[in-house]
Amino acid sequence: MSNKTIKMFTIRQILRLYASGKGTKFISQSTGVARNTVKKYLYRYVLSEKTIEQIEAMSDADMSRLFLIKEPIVVLNKRLSDLELILPSLAAMLKKRGVTKGMVYKKYQAECPEGFKISAFLERLNRFMQVGKPSMKMTHKAGDKLFVDFTGQKLQLVDELTGEISDLEVFVAILGCSQLTFVMAVHSQCKEDFILGCERALHFFGGVPQAIVPDNLKSAVTKASKYEAQLNDTFAAFAEHYQTFGFPTRTYKPKDKALVEGAVKIIYTTIFSKIDQKVYHKLDQINADILIHLEAHNDAMLTGENYSRMQQFIELEKQTLQPLNPYLFEPMTAQLSTVNKYGHVLLSVDKRYYSVPYKLIGRRLKIKYTTTRLEVYDENEVVAVHDRFLGKGTKYITIQDHLATQHKYLAEWNPQKFMATASTISEEVAQYIAKILAREVYPEQSYKSCSGVLSFAKRVGNERLTKACKRAASFGVYNYGIIDQILRSKADAIAVEDEIANPDMPSHENIRGQDYYQ
Repeated sequence: MSNKTIKMFTIRQILRLYASGKGTKFISQSTGVARNTVKKYLYRYVLSEKTIEQIEAMSDADMSRLFLIKEPIVVLNKRLSDLELILPSLAAMLKKRGVTKGMVYKKYQAECPEGFKISAFLERLNRFMQVGKPSMKMTHKAGDKLFVDFTGQKLQLVDELTGEISDLEVFVAILGCSQLTFVMAVHSQCKEDFILGCERALHFFGGVPQAIVPDNLKSAVTKASKYEAQLNDTFAAFAEHYQTFGFPTRTYKPKDKALVEGAVKIIYTTIFSKIDQKVYHKLDQINADILIHLEAHNDAMLTGENYSRMQQFIELEKQTLQPLNPYLFEPMTAQLSTVNKYGHVLLSVDKRYYSVPYKLIGRRLKIKYTTTRLEVYDENEVVAVHDRFLGKGTKYITIQDHLATQHKYLAEWNPQKFMATASTISEEVAQYIAKILAREVYPEQSYKSCSGVLSFAKRVGNERLTKACKRAASFGVYNYGIIDQILRSKADAIAVEDEIANPDMPSHENIRGQDYYQ
């Protein structure tokens, strides 16, 4: 029994030291009892829910039954059990638009005020969601990369008259170093809208980074690759216009664009959640509100830091960006066209012809055009450049230097020139030439007829040509052939008034007469 008494004395000493605020290490060194054994007795004490005074009043037998029982100690972790009950609902919250882990932790705190601190909470939440795979921390240099992407979720426009709802794509761009973010709503993910988003982002930042990093979407990439993706012609031209490079992410490597994907998740909270509270009828309205919320997003302090994205941009990255091209980029559309026998290629969308050097007749060339400009390529060489003509009337756009020597004179033909020449001969000739030009035939055919008619002035004189034109006009025939026939037969010498315009027809039983058709 003496050993039992000494054992109880030791336990009493351990409890007194604990009640005075000593730690397990100090208690172990003072009593000579192993530290784990000290912890076992302290666990028994806590579970007993008795005060130190109550323990002192107990007999050794009662203490023996309390502290020396053989059953294993089962400690109920109430915080953990409470968390495990609500973990599924907390994890489900993260699937909703704009919900962050910080918001989830606040909800957990409201339900379990005595629960885990945020680091322990997130560790258990990530374990439940099977996340937490280790990855390398990417370091971004100032002015190096601009990451761009479209959000997975969309915004909506409502037609003011019909109430029809249409989805809008949302373009996001973020600078790697400062994390300054740009957001814009567009109608689609087509290459025109994608490039519009990229251009607006560059002007928002006020400069150009060394590279633009898109995902492998079709708006930017023709052929995706893990090692060397192939940019489409339009995006490559855009990058060249702003003296930067397109640098798509690797296929099946989502961590390459982790920065922009992180930005997308944040703007669901900072922008989408606010835009969703209103109804919009026009794209300009929704983009104006996006810029307001975007400013607040960029001016907000970064988590755990005493500076914002905008402050970091101004201090670190703004001065490292390259200057902007003073001219906006115009996307170029391409088509193929064969050079016709007149030395022109057809721009199908306008149904208008543009000249190229005559030596290329019969060749199949590539046309690239914008709303204001047109370039013609023979393989990779530019062979012709034109201002795009969008007006009415002119069907052939010709540069004189493209024509063969014998054709340059013909290229000078135009209605004004023929009318001016005819007017110097006589009024009758001018009227006749005007009738030829008014015919609905190929323009150059009319020009040839006019040239032929006017050439008679040198051969037969102005007077005979005037009479021939007057006689041909009386027949209502306007071409070169009739004038040539009249002059050859010398019918121009017969006055038009001397002829009987409409002689009476003799009556005959086989002639029905005009009354038959009434």
